[in-house]
Amino acid sequence: MQDKETYNKVYTADCLEVLTQIEDNSINLVYLDPPFFTQRIHSLTDKVGNEYSFEDRWEDKAEYISFLKERMMEVRRVLKENGSVFVHCDKTASHNIRVMMDEVFGVKMFRSEIIWTYRRWSNAKVGLLDAHQNIYFYSKTKDFKFNFEYTDYSATTNIDQIYQERVRDANGKTRYKTDEEGEIVSSEEKKGVPLGDVWNIPYLNPKAKERVGYPTQKPILLLERIIKLCTDEGDVVLDPFCGSGTTLVAAKMLNRRYIGIDRSAEACSLSQRRLEKLIKTESELLKKGISSYENKSEDVLNILKSFDCIVVQRNKGLDAIMKKMVDSSLVGIKVQGLNESLQEAADLLAAAMEKRNFKSSILVRTHSDLIDDVVVSGKIKLVDSLQYQIGNKS
Repeated sequence: MQDKETYNKVYTADCLEVLTQIEDNSINLVYLDPPFFTQRIHSLTDKVGNEYSFEDRWEDKAEYISFLKERMMEVRRVLKENGSVFVHCDKTASHNIRVMMDEVFGVKMFRSEIIWTYRRWSNAKVGLLDAHQNIYFYSKTKDFKFNFEYTDYSATTNIDQIYQERVRDANGKTRYKTDEEGEIVSSEEKKGVPLGDVWNIPYLNPKAKERVGYPTQKPILLLERIIKLCTDEGDVVLDPFCGSGTTLVAAKMLNRRYIGIDRSAEACSLSQRRLEKLIKTESELLKKGISSYENKSEDVLNILKSFDCIVVQRNKGLDAIMKKMVDSSLVGIKVQGLNESLQEAADLLAAAMEKRNFKSSILVRTHSDLIDDVVVSGKIKLVDSLQYQIGNKS
């Protein structure tokens, strides 16, 4: 089974059946997001009422690992000599999967443990909130294909020093290299910081355009990064547990050939529909950076430190919300802006309160107005900042 008609297809079958029919050394990259040994049935309904589900229940951990190992042996066989495999898992059985992968591919073929980290809404769980998943990266041989990716330098990095070449002196200590005239020698062009093994890629939010209602759906951005690292255009990407088809969609967008396999006919149909109409959600967080969401001035943040509150960004009428409720209602905080009159600040806070049904709020006055006649709602408690109090006494 290896001709032009094999590629760019989705097969409804147990991946073991399809893998055994694929020729040796023919696949460039395998990514798999198999069941995680959660011991439950995962199900989700999309916006139009279609239900997607898969079973992740096993007799014991040994049966689960045996299932994966049998298929991983075939994955290794079909990979090209310069091919790689990425195995997605979480804390439930990641340690077992790591041992199994060492057995199949060899300890020396382990390349990285990628930590995919993200922010999710908190829940009632007692303990630390789950905020990451693991992806094990193995290659078939030591001569694997890898395309370096670079990220921006940290804001704390002294860029001017980065561009100064260094050498070691007779004592083994590094110093800046200088030329015959004593001038510091500039280093070669820098591409940035090589990509690390902790990836902060946002989880798909419920309103994301690419979300299709499939449980455990992963963002295209995550799969794009993996595919770019270890393949070139025209290479073949295989996903033995393709689910909603995210790997295949990412491969198609990047001009790679693909093979998808899943036992669920519903999942395969969903994958086909996504491949016919490619939709990708762009992450504003990744494009703009987290700092673009922080618009409170240092003065405002210093004032808010005196309250037991949570800062609210990007809201003209609200700067923070008290952590503790009063009379079963949230309490908002607004700090009078530098260019705001007290009346303007009060009106903005009142509008925010009405929208969120706050019963009470706090308005912090920071400076005097030329107009003394200010109407403040009885639901708003007016307090003076320390800077205002000092200014009035002087």
